[in-house]
Amino acid sequence: MKQFLWGALAAALMWFSGAAGAQTAKSGDERILAARDAIRNGDRAALEWLAASTENHVLNPYVRYWLLFNKLARPEPPPAAELSDFLLREAGSMLADRLRGDWLRRMAKDGDWAGFVALYPDLVAPDAELRCLGWTARLMTGDRAVLDEVARQWMDLVDSHAACETSLRATLSAGLVGEDEVWWRIRRQVEGKNPAQARTTLTWLPATSAPLPGALEQALNAPAPYLDRLPPNFAITRAGRELALAALVRLARDDLSGAYSRLIRLQDRLETGERAYAYAALALRAAFAQQPDAVAWFQAAGNVLLTAEQRAWRVRVALRASDWSAVRHAIAALPPAEQNEPEWIYWLGRAHAAAGQRAEAEALYARIADQSGFYGLLAAEELGRPFAPPLKGGAITAADLRQAESDLGLQRALALFRLDMRTEGVREWNWSLRNQTEAFTLAAARIALDAGIYDRAINTAERGNPNGNFEMRFLTPYRQLIEPQVRGQGLDLSWVYGLMRQESRFVVPARSSSGAQGLMQVMPATGKWVAAKIGMRGYHPGLLSDPDTNVQLGTSYMRMILEDLDNHPVLASAGYNAGPSRAKRWRDAKPLEGAIYAETIPFDETRDYVKKVMTNTVIYAAMLEGRPQSLKTRLGTIAARN
Repeated sequence: MKQFLWGALAAALMWFSGAAGAQTAKSGDERILAARDAIRNGDRAALEWLAASTENHVLNPYVRYWLLFNKLARPEPPPAAELSDFLLREAGSMLADRLRGDWLRRMAKDGDWAGFVALYPDLVAPDAELRCLGWTARLMTGDRAVLDEVARQWMDLVDSHAACETSLRATLSAGLVGEDEVWWRIRRQVEGKNPAQARTTLTWLPATSAPLPGALEQALNAPAPYLDRLPPNFAITRAGRELALAALVRLARDDLSGAYSRLIRLQDRLETGERAYAYAALALRAAFAQQPDAVAWFQAAGNVLLTAEQRAWRVRVALRASDWSAVRHAIAALPPAEQNEPEWIYWLGRAHAAAGQRAEAEALYARIADQSGFYGLLAAEELGRPFAPPLKGGAITAADLRQAESDLGLQRALALFRLDMRTEGVREWNWSLRNQTEAFTLAAARIALDAGIYDRAINTAERGNPNGNFEMRFLTPYRQLIEPQVRGQGLDLSWVYGLMRQESRFVVPARSSSGAQGLMQVMPATGKWVAAKIGMRGYHPGLLSDPDTNVQLGTSYMRMILEDLDNHPVLASAGYNAGPSRAKRWRDAKPLEGAIYAETIPFDETRDYVKKVMTNTVIYAAMLEGRPQSLKTRLGTIAARN
């Protein structure tokens, strides 16, 4: 008993100590930052004191939210009355929706499925985990209709959250999907970056159909030896053939020719659809490696069901081969939704033009020529309309500006940005723009611009009208420090701004997950290398956060890779994002149209990056120079690789 009393006293003293520390001289922004530190440290006592303050601050709900979040994470039952009161007081806010999601996760953890089902319909923005838990909750409360929903979405749930396993297994057990669908899922998971998911799905097969324990591990971890040691009768079972296919697919990632030679050896023992699947998998890898075999292997795959990625690359390999008839047929085989994407509308137009069908081509170009994206600009040029200096957007009225300024969500976002809480600020900002009019959105963009929050100004103006508002979508901040560096390096100011806009949206403290920093997203290793090349003294990685140093290093690097890559901005843009050696390697054995080079870059991120940088460049050039600009001319021709 005495030991218990001492423990209780110690806990009370700790609580009082934390609370007293939080209470001393904490007001205004300082109190909000103290509360943020308290939630990071799990200091509930400090949160209690800070949340009890009656001081008026636009971010007070954050302090209360952090306290409730802390309580939800504790072992004792969640405070339902407090949670409900917060949801009522903050109804419609981003924080209310976040807390609702946190509470739902706690309900799922506690097995309170009835409570989950009651609360879930009010959740505005469920993430992947909560959507899966929503299905589980309905199952647990007797709603079997969920199984039909899951069965309809089976093909889209290959990379689903682990929380979906309950509903996926139940759908399988109910007979709404069968072994074919399970093997289809395993195939797609083996093809992906995380084949470990396939090991879980394999356990869903009945014992009579499943391979021996550990067989999949052998096929994935040592595919070449596995294929070379296959017994003569491996093909008598579905499991035997599927594991051979899994090994072929994994081997193709590292040794494409080795995978192909083994496919040739084994293909007569595979069924027709299995053989076609293997050729499609190898064709995709060959397309990534930009090998001409991709064309023949896609042909060998025939009409097998392809993934969206495989369908896109079947078009791209035909483009790279300059086979316009194959381009036309590959696009015609796309589902309607994919055919209506701007890139395939443009390339189908080009295929018709190559066949002398000018009227059909121009009709396709006209469908996207008013869009300000990469393919909209190219389509307009095919119709004889290079990109002209854009007109100014509509005026923002005082009434619209007042309405945006009075929006509580935007006020909170601005306060969060002021406190350097960018992640929370962006969430709050984006939430406030949901379901808003274009007038409100443009007024919000103006508020962001006036506050110097350039990324929100650009993104918000684009959200308001993705084909207009150019004066806010294509800003030129920091010009006094950028332009001298650009002149000194002999670079094109439009290209530098086009690249910088894509890299950081002009956020000075921007930092990527890979460690790139600053306005030009310079990697520490790149910064060190460039600093040595240009003779910069006293360089250290901390200088990357200094805008002047960051721009000096970034523009110096742009000049170096431009000189190393034929003075071609398309190659240099690809090199800036993915490395100069890759940009060189992605050239073809013959000269290649710049747009085709960009479309056939094997890295999704770099392909999108190059298109956007070059589009940005043309728009900036039109605005800065005051005259029409040609994207096609800037893309030019990529010389053959040596």
